[in-house]
Amino acid sequence: MNKPHCLGFIMDGNRRWAKEQALPTLEGHRKGMEVFIEAVKWLREEKIPNGIFYAFSTENWNRSDKEISYLIDLFAELLSVLSKKVDEEKVRLKIVGDKSSFSEDLQRQMSDLEERSAKYIDTTIWVALSYGGRAELLKAINKAVKIGEVVTEESFEKLLWTAGMPDPDMIIRTSGEQRLSNFLPWQSVYSEFYFIEKHWPTLTADDFKDILAQYEKRERRKGI
Repeated sequence: MNKPHCLGFIMDGNRRWAKEQALPTLEGHRKGMEVFIEAVKWLREEKIPNGIFYAFSTENWNRSDKEISYLIDLFAELLSVLSKKVDEEKVRLKIVGDKSSFSEDLQRQMSDLEERSAKYIDTTIWVALSYGGRAELLKAINKAVKIGEVVTEESFEKLLWTAGMPDPDMIIRTSGEQRLSNFLPWQSVYSEFYFIEKHWPTLTADDFKDILAQYEKRERRKGI
């Protein structure tokens, strides 16, 4: 089976799922976190080397103070859960985005977990937090200007938050929306796309296998 080297996930539909279940909106995020933990396991079991998850965008900072506060608390809880999971699943964790937007304590937790999991090289989980594709590009461009040298695609990629990550072979978006929403504009130029109607909190291992089967059917020419 021709498996992808990197999968991208736009984890959409947490709030809509909660509304359909007559639950408080914020509970959708908690359920979404549980499915994210399962997805880490799926990637590991299927021996997919990289998976990047769009967890919180730069635009999400414009949501209500109550929701943002809840999400930040949830991120802290997620890091605690991942602190155990990275050793259980033997996965490396990389967090990409504007980390300076978070508290120093949360930034320290992120860095500590990245350093501790660096020894696991078979599967890398990339979590996009306070991430925006345009912000990433602007930051990289400003770095390139400061360096003052001629930039190539290869040298530019090293300036991105996702430096070291292969471009996604396929990007999956749940909840029926069919757009990137500022996710990986540079890295997705040759990515396949797969849109699924199900909300992220309802995604299952069988759905994940269907995604891999769908990828197997795609013919990737990359302009050739």
